[in-house]
Amino acid sequence: MDKNLNPNKIAVIGAGGVGATTAYALMVQGVGSEIVLIDVNKEKAEGEAMDLRHGASFVNPVDIYAGDYKDLADAKLIVITAGAAQKPGESRLDLVKKNTGIFKNIISSITEYNQEGILLVVTNPVDILTYLSYKLSGFPANRVIGSGTVLDSSRFRSLLSKNCNIAASNVHGYIIGEHGDSEVPVWSLTNIAGTKIENYCPICNKGCDEHDLEEISDQVKNAAYEIIDKKGATFYAVALGVARIARAILRDENAVLTVSSLMEGYYGVENMSLSLPTIINSKGIERVLELPLSEKEEKEFKDSAQHLKENIKELDI
Repeated sequence: MDKNLNPNKIAVIGAGGVGATTAYALMVQGVGSEIVLIDVNKEKAEGEAMDLRHGASFVNPVDIYAGDYKDLADAKLIVITAGAAQKPGESRLDLVKKNTGIFKNIISSITEYNQEGILLVVTNPVDILTYLSYKLSGFPANRVIGSGTVLDSSRFRSLLSKNCNIAASNVHGYIIGEHGDSEVPVWSLTNIAGTKIENYCPICNKGCDEHDLEEISDQVKNAAYEIIDKKGATFYAVALGVARIARAILRDENAVLTVSSLMEGYYGVENMSLSLPTIINSKGIERVLELPLSEKEEKEFKDSAQHLKENIKELDI
């Protein structure tokens, strides 16, 4: 860790729904002792910081304030939530050209003041923007992370929890690949109470045949679209996911999370960012785990990579 960094300081760039809710989740969970909110709309950032500060007596000591890019100079973790939001009927990849331009400005502003921290990209399309951030920042790959499929994996566990009437904490499973339409559920490694899902299904009170499992996969993939149609945006669960990643970094946890990062030949995929189970600690990425997938899952992961590569070709990266 660089001696010039505050190991408990987090900068959140973007004070919209996701950014403000992320700051709230960090504050409530006691992750970080200093949080700076940065937004092109300085008044919005100031209002959010003021609202959060008024709850200071209810949580662990934390200094939350609005600032400028110079205020992230000593931040250990820099969370990027700024960018155009996904609209009803719009895919995450539809956002790519809008947010690529925005990110070029954001990354140059970050690196002007901080070249030693860890970047955590949340803005969609998160995999492409994580790769873009890696290319533009010049940071080593272990310090450029995307929130990836951390949220999708939580949705996956939540839906299985509901279907099988088991606490989500006792359901273990991953979504890998793109955070988006080509994401891949890893059924071969999914288990409940240490029992493979295929063996648990017969004793599940509700039953869970192949049709039920496919329906759960579809619900996970389409969850964001449904929420956006109903309320206009998603931010609660993603903020909790970001706080979980932040906690793993600031507390040096060696936690396994499905974050997005640079692929360096995993399952034959390289030169792009995708999600795989990854060990996260104070260094950022300690190690990407190349776990045994079924033949079908490995093919779907490669297909997901190809899907993103076709979109990256259109960008000036």
